[in-house]
Amino acid sequence: MAATDPAKDHYRVTYGEEVYVSDMDGEKVMMSIHTGKYYNLGFTGGRIWELAESSPSLGDIVTVLMNEYEVDEEQCRQQVHTFVAELEREGLLRLLRELD
Repeated sequence: MAATDPAKDHYRVTYGEEVYVSDMDGEKVMMSIHTGKYYNLGFTGGRIWELAESSPSLGDIVTVLMNEYEVDEEQCRQQVHTFVAELEREGLLRLLRELD
């Protein structure tokens, strides 16, 4: 696994394009209004989506997930950064760099 840039922990996560979101047995399923694509975020991905509602930092998301699941901090950070980057590529989430 590639090393994660801890500086990105300060980036804020916000919703991107407009989507329809549904909860199906605890998993988040969504459809992009712009592309018509469907996505199943699963349980943990759905939790990240819920957390993004308050525009948290990536570090905040990692902290919440570490408190909710038994997971190593670096492994959690790597997976959160990768997942959010994938949703950003799809236009579903945006990362905003915090200015010091």
